[in-house]
Amino acid sequence: MVSFVATPIGNLKDITLRALETLKAADVIFCEDTRHTLKLLNAYEIKKPLCACHKFNERAAAEKIISAAREGKAVAVVSDAGMPVISDPGNIVCRALREEGVDYTVIPGANAALSALILSALPADGFAFIGFLPDKAGEKRRLLEKYKNLDLTLVLHVAPQDVDRDICAVYEVFGNRKACAVREITKLHEEAVHFELKDGLAGEKRGEYVLVIEGAENENPLCKLSVKDHLLHYISGGMAKKDAVKQVAKDRNAAKSEIYKIALEL
Repeated sequence: MVSFVATPIGNLKDITLRALETLKAADVIFCEDTRHTLKLLNAYEIKKPLCACHKFNERAAAEKIISAAREGKAVAVVSDAGMPVISDPGNIVCRALREEGVDYTVIPGANAALSALILSALPADGFAFIGFLPDKAGEKRRLLEKYKNLDLTLVLHVAPQDVDRDICAVYEVFGNRKACAVREITKLHEEAVHFELKDGLAGEKRGEYVLVIEGAENENPLCKLSVKDHLLHYISGGMAKKDAVKQVAKDRNAAKSEIYKIALEL
């Protein structure tokens, strides 16, 4: 059996009993960084053979995992922190196991995105996890455009060197929104800093961040009309032209002077 095992995201005590049992019972552990995983195993006096499974060798690692599983070995797959596959290596392995008909399971545990969502206090009844944004500006913008009008809280992973650049990119596409930057989750200096996208995030950027952003407001269906038809909707309902201009400008978050110019044509 192959087991994808969640590991602590900061505090080493945040490991489940099942995770420890699985790691102790494993014949081999595939991990993102053997040095990082060794620290966790040493903390719990676990000694097992370690093999690398990272983004640069995942396909080759998947073949080794399949081979080991077919030999009847117990295989554990972990990433450096949190849940494998989720913004971490492992998805290619999952697909390969499924295609080859090799059984696998998951040992759940710590998760940075969900922890950050709770710490942010932003709406959690519906959310979309985006993960890391692409490096290239064009690809980054195209991805963000897909989420621009989604009325769900958005969750991103951000490396410290990318925080300012990514916040700027999000602001350019989304406009101003409330946001929360969460870092050092489960550690001594855990913090959740609330800010608005237009202001950026102040201070030195250290450690991995989870950026939580409020969703788009539900769009007024009248805004799908042309400005003329939008004005006529209110005027035909008995509203004075001057008041209709004010209301349309408010609905569309537009300047009244621009709406007034169009109103003059009516």
